[in-house]
Amino acid sequence: MARAIEIVEVGPRDGLQSEPEVLSTATKLELINRLVASGLKRLEVASFVNPKRVPQMADAEAVLAGLAKVPGVQYVGLVLNRKGFDRALAAGCTEVGLVTAATNSFSERNQGATTEELIRTIEEIAPLAREAGVRMQVTLSTAFGCPFEGEVPAARVVEICRRLAKSNPLEIALADTIGVAVPSQVTALVEQVRGVVGDVAIRCHFHNTRNTAVANAYAAVLAGVSTLDASVGGVGGCPFAPNATGNVGTEDLVYMLSRAGYDTGIDLTQLIETARWLGEQRGKPVPSMVSKAGGFPAGTVRASA
Repeated sequence: MARAIEIVEVGPRDGLQSEPEVLSTATKLELINRLVASGLKRLEVASFVNPKRVPQMADAEAVLAGLAKVPGVQYVGLVLNRKGFDRALAAGCTEVGLVTAATNSFSERNQGATTEELIRTIEEIAPLAREAGVRMQVTLSTAFGCPFEGEVPAARVVEICRRLAKSNPLEIALADTIGVAVPSQVTALVEQVRGVVGDVAIRCHFHNTRNTAVANAYAAVLAGVSTLDASVGGVGGCPFAPNATGNVGTEDLVYMLSRAGYDTGIDLTQLIETARWLGEQRGKPVPSMVSKAGGFPAGTVRASA
């Protein structure tokens, strides 16, 4: 049996939030439906944040209301504070992703609060999520490097993850927000974090700013990580981080994992078609490589059986 790797599709949220154009709710829903049809079962679909800061996500409630209820499919909403959590809960969200950062400089620019304040927010929301029966996971951004402070000491990341694990999230995601990580760094940090988080799973989130995302994802898998974030077409970035280009492309990741013998449960051909369709909607090609080249042999690569 091939080892299963879960892909969390973040394109409808993290991918679209940096786009200069605001896609319609109907287009977002079609994108999500296409992704689900390709086999993706966990998708980040909305962000419950201030629409003035992220206008691309202003229709979060409308997106949640329009989603098809598909057995086995989990839709995730990003929340940054108690107000965002209350909105997500009212909208019927059954999984929320919370975020803090490894550096204060990025935390304050991205979320208007220090790392310590954001950890306390997570500690406040965690029991509320459990009481409501909502899955809660946490992302630690700039875990591999910060655009404002540069290198981030691994010891700081490890200590933050140790504290986050006390809230018993579904996962802690180590995020390379600005795409500076290299495989050896990924291997070392995953191993160190695993030593302090107990039974809490580790997820990884890579950006391809410096063309290292696929290599970093493979290093994470070899280090034992079984859940990876990716964005269809490789679209995305962070509106509050200079030069933070797109996430690793979902089809690039699925191609690599499938050819390496891992089971993603995703149909690559359908995924490529969706990436190209998304390019048409945004009026320019998506940046991922496999969406341009196709699978190998041409048109035949599928998820492992």
